[in-house]
Amino acid sequence: MALGLVSYSTSLTRLSLESGPKFPFNRSRILPQSYKTRYLKIRAVQESEGPRRLVDIIRIIPDISKNYFRRRSRRALFGGISLLGGFYVAQTISLSFGALGVNDVIAAVICVLLTEYVTRFYYSRPKVTFSLALLNNFKMGFTYGLFIDAFKLAS
Repeated sequence: MALGLVSYSTSLTRLSLESGPKFPFNRSRILPQSYKTRYLKIRAVQESEGPRRLVDIIRIIPDISKNYFRRRSRRALFGGISLLGGFYVAQTISLSFGALGVNDVIAAVICVLLTEYVTRFYYSRPKVTFSLALLNNFKMGFTYGLFIDAFKLAS
């Protein structure tokens, strides 16, 4: 039995040159296992298989994110991104209001009120969730950025 190789853009498929019709053929039976797992993961949703509406997909997002953030390295990475994001926002606010020279006092009051509200909200909760910890990391980066900018302006 002679086998020929036909090349497609996504994978290699082995076809029999002697037996019967060549198309249509079942790719999942012909392809090796490494190609099955790599190229055949996406498939159409049938009648009663999983969510099909946008609302159902949106309802699944909290479970997906909970499973995504189970690993400690991912939580640490996003915590660092949140901290640096707060630092960046503080530098941007300080630079924009400092360059304009108007509404400096109002911007400072709003920044202090927001940080105090986040602190009160964080420490009043009996259990700290991951999203709340990210918010607190953002606040810490924001406060650190304002302190660093104040030290730059004082020198």
